[in-house]
Amino acid sequence: MEQSFIKLKISDIELDVENPRIQRYIQEFGDNITAEGIALALNDSGDTSSSTYETLRESIRVNKGIIHPIIVNHQKDGKYVVIEGNTRVQIYRELKEYDQSSKVWDSIICVVFEELSQQDIDAIRLQSHLVGPRDWDAYAKAKYLNRLSNVDYMPMSSLISFCGGKAAEINKLIKAYNDMENYYVPLVDEAGQTVNPREFSKFAELQNKSILQTLAATGFSKNDFAKWVFEGNIDTAQNVRKLRYILINKAAREKFLRTTVTEAEKILNAENRKDPEGLTINQLVIELKNKIRDISRIDTRNLRNGEGDYARQKDDLLDLKAELDDLIEEIDVRED
Repeated sequence: MEQSFIKLKISDIELDVENPRIQRYIQEFGDNITAEGIALALNDSGDTSSSTYETLRESIRVNKGIIHPIIVNHQKDGKYVVIEGNTRVQIYRELKEYDQSSKVWDSIICVVFEELSQQDIDAIRLQSHLVGPRDWDAYAKAKYLNRLSNVDYMPMSSLISFCGGKAAEINKLIKAYNDMENYYVPLVDEAGQTVNPREFSKFAELQNKSILQTLAATGFSKNDFAKWVFEGNIDTAQNVRKLRYILINKAAREKFLRTTVTEAEKILNAENRKDPEGLTINQLVIELKNKIRDISRIDTRNLRNGEGDYARQKDDLLDLKAELDDLIEEIDVRED
């Protein structure tokens, strides 16, 4: 890929409307998005901090420019289109409007590539925003990965080579994006509201196998989960994992459906320990599997060494295994 380092006039640079953060606004407001709309999209980073955009803007203003060059594609029609650096270009435009007498904001340092292919553009975006220092929010990442995988049919091997990680991690983001689009977005649209990208993290947590199993075992679905997110029953992303315990406890479940996970958890804490009398075999199995999955590496190592209290716990686990082996053997015999 042929490239050069040059300064370009801000007026000669066009923002990248394929940027996933801008795409979200195009989806909501139509293809004829205005410059003001693009600015709004870039300003709304979806970050949980008070103002990531304003922090970057102030840093650029104080330092009289950027440290890292933006990346642009010089197209056949002569246009210079941003691939990486939309936000910084928009900040330059704002600072120029605020301080028209200064020449500092007239041009910006760029890495210019000549007539990049779509595959090269995708590779730069992935490397810059999925594994680079200037992250998109998780929702934007997942939206872009979904497009590359399910619309452009980019092979998983290519996605992995561009952005690293494992296939399972990429699939998790894509599945979470589709769950959010299929179950949550319709609720938001029907209410005439705007999609909050910060809710994506809750759908990412939903992809945990044990949570999906608990939903199914207790008669709930992804539609129910989306409704809980929309109505605020699931108050934080980290609380999604607590559904495994809340949904199999009648009192906690009823409290959760009326209020939030945080309130329902108080019931569990008040019980100190679960009373297994009212649970079915299936619920007990789910609870035990969840507990086993939550065992830390340190506890696993201590169980392996079998020292102190861990020696008794290890014996209890071995006894449980023996009981389960006997039960499974009896089940197999009866099936024969």
